[in-house]
Amino acid sequence: MSEATADPRLIQARIAPKRGVRVSWSDPVFRSIVWQVVIVGLVAAIVWYLIGNTNANLAARHIATGFGFLGRVAGIPIGESLIPYNPAVNTYGTALLIGVLNTLRVAVVGIVLTTILGVLIGIGRLSKNWLLAKLTAFYVETVRDIPVLLQLLFWYTLLQSLPAPKQAWHLGGIAYLCNRGTRLAELDWQPAHSWALLGFAAGIIGTILYSRRARRQQDATGVRPAVWPVALALLIGFPLVIWAILGAPFTIDRPVLRGFNFQGGGTVSPEYFALLLGLVTYTASYIAEIVRSGIQAVPQGQWEAAGALGLRRGAVLRKIVLPQAMRVIIPPLTSQYLNLTKNSSLAVAIGYQDIVSIANTTLNQTGQAIEGIAVIMAVYLTISLSISLFMNWYNARIALVER
Repeated sequence: MSEATADPRLIQARIAPKRGVRVSWSDPVFRSIVWQVVIVGLVAAIVWYLIGNTNANLAARHIATGFGFLGRVAGIPIGESLIPYNPAVNTYGTALLIGVLNTLRVAVVGIVLTTILGVLIGIGRLSKNWLLAKLTAFYVETVRDIPVLLQLLFWYTLLQSLPAPKQAWHLGGIAYLCNRGTRLAELDWQPAHSWALLGFAAGIIGTILYSRRARRQQDATGVRPAVWPVALALLIGFPLVIWAILGAPFTIDRPVLRGFNFQGGGTVSPEYFALLLGLVTYTASYIAEIVRSGIQAVPQGQWEAAGALGLRRGAVLRKIVLPQAMRVIIPPLTSQYLNLTKNSSLAVAIGYQDIVSIANTTLNQTGQAIEGIAVIMAVYLTISLSISLFMNWYNARIALVER
């Protein structure tokens, strides 16, 4: 039947939706909007009820709320701190800041060390050397099946069983290992060293910019200028010139046994050392499996083609296989970084004063339990989101782009 002979009412029914919008419950878009509004309303009502109920209970028990306690003198003794701290003068806010810095100290160093160890073990599992492959496999299958808390207690007990300072194990007067921690000779830091460090950072930026310029010149002319002379001048020569201009101070502060303990040098406490060892060895066992699976995800033909070109196995791994495997490795690797950061909260079990330990002491002294827990949650949420954002940016940077 043609349009001309069709029923006028059918024609009107086809045209009607174009003239106006008729909303009905059968419309899936309308239903989804309604359900979302209902769910958001229910969540808002539950949150409003919980906040009101909490405020009423706190008022009935005459418990003050708010973060005003952060300005009060803390009086919390803290064994190790990256910034100056006096419990008789500094406030709870400063004490909590020290807890955050101690947590970051574990997380940042732990992520670097566990990445190095995990990559080496993961590659070792794929080695053609039978002994190396079996040893790394034994490490992975053993360490990751033992609870991390038990491993922390094991390392802490082992470090506590070391000899006293007078019988400390030493390495040529440079490092001493005893039950009170590890003492290391360190550089007596001067302003000249800070300026030289800034010069090194500027050299890194300059090297990156010059490398990009060399790449663009190679794309345009086919000839790539040498980058290493510029990098050597910026990364080594420039900081050395700054250091020499400012007087070239260089004094080593060595630890010396005086009385019942060492004086001078740098100190690594048994609590921090045990926490770092436990988290690194535990997390590295998972990263090793991630690296192994990522390498195995690269087709075998890549190895064979590179071998046919005469490349050594190590060069093939570094320049061909690992860059491709990174696209598989990065997403689960991010989860392991987050796990290591969150597992650092177990530091309270061995006496290391991180944000959890200091916040628990703070809320016990002030009675501000809700605020203390909120600070802990905010710190870990901020650190975790920062790690996720950086790793997602890096993952997007190395992703394959179809053109």
